[in-house]
Parts: sequence; C-alpha cells; structure tokens
Amino acid sequence: MLSQIGDVAIVVILALLLSFLIKTFLAQPFSIPSESMENTLERGDRIVVSKLSTTVSGVRRGDVVVFADTQGWLPSAAAAPSGPVAWLARGLTAVGLRPQDGQQYLVKRVIGVGGDEVSCCSVAGKVEVNGTEITEPYLKPGSVPSQTEFDVIVPAGHLWVMGDNRQHSGDSREHLGGPGGGFVAVDDVAGTVFTRVWPVSRWTWLTNPEQVFAGVPAPPAR
Repeated sequence: MLSQIGDVAIVVILALLLSFLIKTFLAQPFSIPSESMENTLERGDRIVVSKLSTTVSGVRRGDVVVFADTQGWLPSAAAAPSGPVAWLARGLTAVGLRPQDGQQYLVKRVIGVGGDEVSCCSVAGKVEVNGTEITEPYLKPGSVPSQTEFDVIVPAGHLWVMGDNRQHSGDSREHLGGPGGGFVAVDDVAGTVFTRVWPVSRWTWLTNPEQVFAGVPAPPAR
C-alpha cells in the first residue's frame, strides 16, 4: 500500500513539474476578461499563448499577444480572496493547470513593431504602417479603424497594440499621453495567442493575418 501511494505521489509531482516547465518555457493558458478583442476573442474564452514567440520566432505585426500590465492600464485589482479554495486556485495557476487571472494581463493585436511609423487615419479612413494603408479583416463588424487620430514611431524593443473591437478597447491609443507613450515593451509580452480552447464550440487555431501586412515596407533607418 505504501509503495502504491509513493508511486502515485511521484507521478503527481512529475506531472506538476512538467506542467510548470511547459508554462514557464512553452505555453500558458489565459482567460479573456473583456470585449476588446471581439469577435476574434470573446469575454470568457480560454486561450493558450506560445512563449516561443518571445524567445525564438519574435513578435510580428498582426500577432495577438498577451502582455503584463506594468503601466497601470487596468483599474486596480480587487484584493485577492483568501482561504483554502483561493490558495488552491493560485497553486493551480502557478503550475499552469488553471488560466491566468485576466486582471493582471491584457490581450491586444500588434499593429507596429520597433521602428515602425503607425498613423491614422488616411484619406480612406484606414491605419497606415510605414506609409502603407492596411485593410483589417479581423475588426469587429461595425468597428472603424480608429476614431482617434495618431501618428507615432514605435521605439526599439516596443510594440503598438490595438484591440479588434476598436471602439471598445483601451489600447495604445488611449495611453498616448501616459508614461510609456502607449507603447508596450516586448519584455512584458507573455506570449502570442495560437489557439482558443474553450468553449469547445469556438475551438480554433489563431493564425497571423500575414496578408494584411504583406505590402508594408521595413521601417527606415532612423
């Protein structure tokens, strides 16, 4: 009996260790807390991000990324509950078996990377990247590219991000006057969203809309 208990304990420990390593180096689950990325992602969706995008492939224009709220874009989070259930929930989150609390992170789409000039709006009412208009099929029906005019140059090591539900997204545009200028540090990115796993009826892979940015030239040397 003791031998069987010991075997089970070893299996559980190894499973938790493997889950923790996967969360730390490969992938991590998150939940969507708001409507800012509709219809691509809806409130309550469960997603998984790839951490290899921040260490191997790099973040690209068009990627949907989850990033830590280090600049105070979100309201102050309510005090964390206490007690055994809360401790268990935090433990499961720590080892990657429970989606990360969305209150500490945001999810947006990358429109510009370091060196890019991103502006809006063109004569046709579209976003421009390095002087080239882009047509954005991922926008929520009824949304317009932006009701806020802007023209920025993204600093090296940073991103310009916007939600797909443009009129209901507190993104880079809303924080232009903030300490970070509306830019997100690549170091704050937890990973790139590559799949939606819940609800099952909405399961899908999320791919980069490469055609949107195919005609955008590389940023000029500055």
